[in-house]
Amino acid sequence: MQTDSIIMACATCANSFKEAGGEAAGWAIMFMVAIIVPMAAGIVFLIARIARREAAALEPQFRDQ
Repeated sequence: MQTDSIIMACATCANSFKEAGGEAAGWAIMFMVAIIVPMAAGIVFLIARIARREAAALEPQFRDQ
C-alpha cells in the first residue's frame, strides 16, 4: 500500500514538473545553492581563522613540533 502512494507521488511530481514547474524548480535549486555555498565557505573560513589565531597565541612549550 505504501509503495503505491510513492509511485503516485512521483508521477504527480513528474507531470507537474513537465507542465509548469521546471523553471521554478531550477530557480529554487539555484537559490538554495547560492545560499548554502557562501554559508559553508564562511564557516570554513571562520574555523581556519580560529585555528590560526589559536596557534599564534599558544605558548611554545605546548606546541606540537
